[in-house]
Amino acid sequence: MKAKQNNFNNIVDSIYNLPLEFKEELRVLLEHNISDVRRKEIADNYKASQKEQTSGKLKFSSSIPALKKML
Repeated sequence: MKAKQNNFNNIVDSIYNLPLEFKEELRVLLEHNISDVRRKEIADNYKASQKEQTSGKLKFSSSIPALKKML
């Protein structure tokens, strides 16, 4: 874990030493990457819920006590 932390710290230090133009480009790249990762998570969760629904594992209720029991 310490090696990963040192590596991360080295990356951050390197980024701080970049020219502003590179920092802005890196920001845009990271924002797009984060959006892509989140989209994939949402799609994966949707697919998992579809499988649960077709297998009968997904349950719905409008009753608060029933919902609490499901948690």
